[in-house]
Amino acid sequence: MVNILQGLTFDDVIIEPAFSDVQPSHVDTSVRLSKNIMLKIPLLSAGMDTVTESQMAIAIARYGGLGIIHRHMSIEMQATEVDRVKRSENGVITDPFFLSPNHYVYEADKLMGKYKISGVPIIEHDKLVGIITNRDLRFETDYSKKIYEVMTKENLITAPVGTTLEDAKKILTRHKVEKLPIIDENGLLKGLITIKDINKAVKYPLSAKDSQGRLLVGATVGIKDDYIERIHALAKRKVDAIVLEVTQGHAKEILAAIEKIKSDYPEMTLIVGNVATAAATTALIDAGADVIKVGMGASSVSTKRMIAGVGVPQITAILNCSAAARKKNIPLIADGGIRYSGDITKALAAGASACMMGNLFAGCEESPGTTELYQGRKYKVYRGMESCDKSVENDNPFFSDTKISRGVEGRITYKGNLSDVLPQLLGGLTVGMSYAGCKTIADMHTTTQFLQVTPSGLRESHPHDIQITREAPNYNMG
Repeated sequence: MVNILQGLTFDDVIIEPAFSDVQPSHVDTSVRLSKNIMLKIPLLSAGMDTVTESQMAIAIARYGGLGIIHRHMSIEMQATEVDRVKRSENGVITDPFFLSPNHYVYEADKLMGKYKISGVPIIEHDKLVGIITNRDLRFETDYSKKIYEVMTKENLITAPVGTTLEDAKKILTRHKVEKLPIIDENGLLKGLITIKDINKAVKYPLSAKDSQGRLLVGATVGIKDDYIERIHALAKRKVDAIVLEVTQGHAKEILAAIEKIKSDYPEMTLIVGNVATAAATTALIDAGADVIKVGMGASSVSTKRMIAGVGVPQITAILNCSAAARKKNIPLIADGGIRYSGDITKALAAGASACMMGNLFAGCEESPGTTELYQGRKYKVYRGMESCDKSVENDNPFFSDTKISRGVEGRITYKGNLSDVLPQLLGGLTVGMSYAGCKTIADMHTTTQFLQVTPSGLRESHPHDIQITREAPNYNMG
């Protein structure tokens, strides 16, 4: 890699094609983000309130990426969002919800509705005595009854500890039930296997999962007074990564926070940002960061470079930070400025191991917020987390008491389901890697070469001398 590029953005460079014997279908897009996190695709959904809550985090994890739950909600709400992701899919659920026979039916219904589950084991004196499911409630009209009056308690179908998913599927199929409690020799509930989780494992074979078969999920924190309390609540809900994030990560308070977090949670994957220089990268790594997030002012909804006059164009930032991170064997996440799948390819070639997606995911069905119709087209709201009403909640240590907007809010074209967007992005990435002769992301870091693009070269790169009459699903001039 020739590191001579200064002050350049994604549009200012292009990857030089190389001899290749790699077909796009043979490209490996997996990346190890930390010792605990292996992703099948190098994409994360941004921790923004118009991008990622549990629905988006579940969707991206099913396709092999990682969703980051935003922090602009109460501690309990954020922890609940993480819990929803962790409970959405399991191999064996090792800590299933349960109720007692003396709870009320309405409590079971509320619990099942909150977590979108179809049944709850019933425990008395730590032993399984029944199960209540949607089938038991289908024709029930009096939800003020006690659970023992309506639960299934005769001929319970159970399995012993150590039952495999394959054996569990046979048992569930044979008895035509959806949930299989796992009990030990004393009748104590030790886990739960559901047919829904088994089917999801088949439907989403590339899912990013932890060692217990649960989907991976991350969450952001700042450095407000409650950040340790917030991390504690998230850790209790089995969050896989904490993203310590402020607009300028190269700060004394951030370094102290890193040391505190790693002291309390040494096994937790800690992603820290945002930075844009080699010096900042080295400082955060030396303090204990596991992953560095790169990007200052590159987001489509950020105004910080114009308001503050400070920042580094994104390709140069990635190049500079990766030079420092490579010496420490620490991965980078490129955050901001990505408009096309080709920008993902360029970010990886510049030294990033993964990319954080805001704009390109914000218009998806799974992103928070409702859709609106404007001039015959569907849109969703997208805003920077330092824009207008959000700036007062900013955690920046330099002016935490001052409301200074460094972002904008606007509408973004509705893109449909994430499952429609991801194949286009990943298809562009795999084709780009093939053209560059790279089979893996590690190859991208070591063998690619950039060419600087002139303004006329950029015009040549876009469709030209034609009036487009049919939009492509992965390209727009916006």
